[in-house]
Amino acid sequence: MNWMMGLAMAPPPGGEGSAQNSSVFMFVWLGLMVALFYFMLIRPQKRREKERQALLSAVKTGDRVLFAGGFLGVVANVKENTLVVKIADGVKVEIVRSAVSQVLDKGETPAESDKA
Repeated sequence: MNWMMGLAMAPPPGGEGSAQNSSVFMFVWLGLMVALFYFMLIRPQKRREKERQALLSAVKTGDRVLFAGGFLGVVANVKENTLVVKIADGVKVEIVRSAVSQVLDKGETPAESDKA
């Protein structure tokens, strides 16, 4: 491993001008890598997170929701950080908003919405 570091840090043949061009090239390459990382990973993740926050804030009473644990239910009551959800006749549970993975339309099944 040390010999690889020695090769990477060794000045290229050709004198002083080459060394300066090499360092400029290194900074340009580093900048390109950071920009690529931002546009390929960070920016799409922020967009998905904004969409998820909009989905969670738009949940209202009567919506049919799918939870991360696989439960389907109908929202009976909306609280600040939690939802009271009816999952069966006479069975209501209180679940944290962040557990909602999808809001389903009437008649829509979870398999249909996974295609999008």
